[in-house]
Amino acid sequence: MACLVALQELEGTERTVTLYSDSSYVVNGIEKGWARGWRSRGWRKSDGQPALNADLWAELLRLSESLPVTFRWVKGHAGNIRNERCDTLATAAARGIDLRVDSGYKQAE
Repeated sequence: MACLVALQELEGTERTVTLYSDSSYVVNGIEKGWARGWRSRGWRKSDGQPALNADLWAELLRLSESLPVTFRWVKGHAGNIRNERCDTLATAAARGIDLRVDSGYKQAE
């Protein structure tokens, strides 16, 4: 969600953006083209299983394809001051009472 919110705030910019994330899943999903592959297969992974969080991936693809953005991985919880600050902010936000609802989320059965 942090990546989505950051890119939504930057919509319309022409400046080159480098987005740092400690989620290798998110970074690889975009940079290695996994999400584009899932989308092209109707939100199915290469093994035929459904791709999880297709609504979030669709929005992340839309944003990343409309902005000059590059995703870079940074190791989390490794003393990187900016990453540690982001983790603190994300944890505090997750404890908040005014959270966005993910309308596409379906709890595992």
